[in-house]
Amino acid sequence: MDAIYVGIDVSKDRLDVHVRPREERFAVSRTGAGIAELAERLRPLAPRTVAIEATGGFETVVAAGLAGAGLAVAVVNPAQVRAFAQALGQRAKSDPIDALMIARFAEATQPALRPLPDAMTRRLAALVARRRQIVEMLAAEGQRSRRASERRVSKSIARLYKALEKELVELDADIDDQVRGSPVWLEKQNLLITVPGVGPVIARTLIAEMPELGALDRRQIAALAGLAPFTRQSGQWKGKSFIGGGRKSVRSALFLGAMVAARFNPPLKKFRDKLIASGKPKLLALVAVARKLLTILNAILRNKTPWQPQNA
Repeated sequence: MDAIYVGIDVSKDRLDVHVRPREERFAVSRTGAGIAELAERLRPLAPRTVAIEATGGFETVVAAGLAGAGLAVAVVNPAQVRAFAQALGQRAKSDPIDALMIARFAEATQPALRPLPDAMTRRLAALVARRRQIVEMLAAEGQRSRRASERRVSKSIARLYKALEKELVELDADIDDQVRGSPVWLEKQNLLITVPGVGPVIARTLIAEMPELGALDRRQIAALAGLAPFTRQSGQWKGKSFIGGGRKSVRSALFLGAMVAARFNPPLKKFRDKLIASGKPKLLALVAVARKLLTILNAILRNKTPWQPQNA
């Protein structure tokens, strides 16, 4: 019997579903009732993979609902699915076609099934994401304040800035309560912040948004964060390697940590200085420091041992 692969294209209001190789297609609403109906229809098929395209957060509740129903769920990268469709010569784009391409992509590539974080981890991730949004809004209002010339506008910006600062304080308190209420999270945070350059905000971002940290090898964890270099080579031609994909919020936090570590963490400072002295561009050196920092943090959680400079 052929293995079953399911592709789901997620939009704001509905889920387009394609089942291979039965070539069955249907749609359900993106509501609790719709997700429950979908789980009931898929469970008897025992699909090998239910692939859901990441769509800016709309997929989260769908993936959680289907995984909770005991289905094998994989969240796939939309850019990879689109490249796969183009490689097959599929230029037309609609929700049912996207669902078909997602199913075919899952069948061809066998994407890794990653367990979804538990409810507490999802709650912490939501708080951390909201904190990041507030910080971005504060930065935007600060820029507007410097450009504002009208007093009325300046007063409006000042009021909103003050309200955002208050909200940030309350969010930090909520996040602190969440971490302190979980002995596992607190242990992880206390281990991570032993590394010079990593503070509580970076540690909590990693705990919330990269729960795989400490469970994967260094290459896998670098790829998950989007810090693994992609080689570009064809025949005698060799282009510059680049990074991309992965979890942007995690990568941004690691870049902040790398900038601090490159100044105040002696082994990582020495590592960066050596790269610069060898002629590497400063940005490339910073990427290398971020990748090395992530490797160190991964090892610290895996071994449950605090920072040791001699092991960096």
